[in-house]
Amino acid sequence: QVQLVESGGGLVQPGGSLELTCTASGNTSRVYVWGWYRQPPGKQRELVATITDDGWTNYADSVKGRFTISIDSAKNTVCLQMNSLKLDDTAVYYCYADGPPRSTWHYWGQGTQVTISS
Repeated sequence: QVQLVESGGGLVQPGGSLELTCTASGNTSRVYVWGWYRQPPGKQRELVATITDDGWTNYADSVKGRFTISIDSAKNTVCLQMNSLKLDDTAVYYCYADGPPRSTWHYWGQGTQVTISS
């Protein structure tokens, strides 16, 4: 089992910045891919960014150049630095953990609300 807890969500104006933190516990040695997903109001959950333990990253086109995903192994956390926030970034953001390629298991956090408003 892997437990994921998100923090750092809140209300911010367009153009502002926010950092989300995912704190992991449990059997984290099983995890190969860490990620952030989001679910805007009335829409399906979508990929924001992923990172492997090897340091390879992948970003949705909508956030490239604005968001940065990182791992701090010493603190056992995964962070998402969000800059130049837009109204379309409003969503519930979820932390995600997955196994190596061809694995069938994964874990989700409970989510944290990010609201961009003028």
